[in-house]
Amino acid sequence: MREIVMDTETTGLDPADGHRIVEIGAVELLNHLPTGRVYHQYINPERSMPKEAFDVHGLGDDFLRDKPLFADIIEDFLNFIGDDGQLVIHNAAFDMRMINAEMEWASRPTLPMSRSTDTLLIARQKFPGAQASLDALCRRFNIDNSVREKHGALLDSELLAEVYLELMGGRQQGLTLENHRSTQAETGPTQAGQAQQRPNPLPSRLTDQEREAHANLLAEMKEPLWLKAADTA
Repeated sequence: MREIVMDTETTGLDPADGHRIVEIGAVELLNHLPTGRVYHQYINPERSMPKEAFDVHGLGDDFLRDKPLFADIIEDFLNFIGDDGQLVIHNAAFDMRMINAEMEWASRPTLPMSRSTDTLLIARQKFPGAQASLDALCRRFNIDNSVREKHGALLDSELLAEVYLELMGGRQQGLTLENHRSTQAETGPTQAGQAQQRPNPLPSRLTDQEREAHANLLAEMKEPLWLKAADTA
């Protein structure tokens, strides 16, 4: 299974207002393992970079002026993502909208949303109510993002690839069957439906902010049901 973890940086939020892509970064995964192949390209947006976008990305007009236009890099970009690679993106609706606007301006077919996997939606489903930004997920999974002083498409793609693998079950998920076979060889097969004891408990995924929020919520509750049950037991 081939997947492309990718990110874009832009001059703003809405292509309808003339905002354009200024950077694309992508990392190739094969069966949830990085292959070492990456794609990275700065792009001349053919417009000035707003100050608020410069503050986020650190990319200014002087730097971008001699970079190729999006129409000039389309073939390399499409060759990298191919026809078979699923696009793994954080907040996929935004990036896909920006990419497809650029494709339309270049008179090229757009990419279907079905090709995208949104890690933001996955994170919100797995951790409802918790922060789901890339930085928050890096903290949750103990992924070092200390070099992320500015948003950069390739760096964010590399961090997102690590986050995505954790969301999918962890970096060593491919070893699950092998470990299960080793356990069976040493202890014999387990009965159907019998749970095995994990030798080392998993560390808590809760952040200090989530623990504090939970404690505050409990403090505000009046006569919770579990205390009534304890009183009547």
